[in-house]
Amino acid sequence: MAKLTPYFYSEDARAQAQFYVQALGGEIHNQMTYGQAPGTDEAMKDKIIHMAFTAAGVNFFIADTMHEPPGRSTGFDLNLEFKTDEEAQQAFAKLSEGGRVIMALEKQFWGSLFGRLEDKFGIKWQISTEAQGNQG
Repeated sequence: MAKLTPYFYSEDARAQAQFYVQALGGEIHNQMTYGQAPGTDEAMKDKIIHMAFTAAGVNFFIADTMHEPPGRSTGFDLNLEFKTDEEAQQAFAKLSEGGRVIMALEKQFWGSLFGRLEDKFGIKWQISTEAQGNQG
């Protein structure tokens, strides 16, 4: 059995991690800078080589990209499923700040809230609630 931990590459790992921690509740657990690695260029010494944080009860990793610009999430979304409508609505509102709503968070025919957004860092999220009622 494997454990999946999303790993982001960022232009500003500290700011992106802090955005998720504030938007979803959580904390930054640990971080290492490129300056802790031998032979690092002086311009990179304060950049993040690895950070672990928790947001919405999910573990994430993040690092500042060193060699290429970070890409946009194009072939996948990250899905966060909440127990209550209020939790989902708050997460959707906070994650969409500075980003764009792809599909408004609304009650769907299968009985749960569902919506999609792209946050200001280019990460696509699906926000949903647990399905209600008869699932057949």
